[in-house]
Amino acid sequence: MTTIEETPWTDPVEENPFFNVYRDKYAVTDGHTLYVPKKDEWYYINKCLEAAYNQGSEWVENEYCDAYNIGQNVGRAAGQTIMYPHIHLIPRRKGDMDDPRGGVRHVIPEKGNYTK
Repeated sequence: MTTIEETPWTDPVEENPFFNVYRDKYAVTDGHTLYVPKKDEWYYINKCLEAAYNQGSEWVENEYCDAYNIGQNVGRAAGQTIMYPHIHLIPRRKGDMDDPRGGVRHVIPEKGNYTK
């Protein structure tokens, strides 16, 4: 497994004892952010999840976005390309998809809309 010293992320927008925050290099929406734990341990990953949730909630409250997704790809079959844990915070805005129902279920596009 990659260590945080070997990851491709540079220039954090925030640092603290538990994680670093970066802008996603291949952002799917404006503001797509990564939370990268300083250790590959549940306590540090949980701190990332908590911070991402709090940031997303603040964005909605301040009308930066209408909603948000939080996600993590774990393993190559799930789409992980950088083999070090990191949490995605993706701001969502009305109209950024024709039908956003299903949210993270769209990781398999033909399965995302479960109402059909």
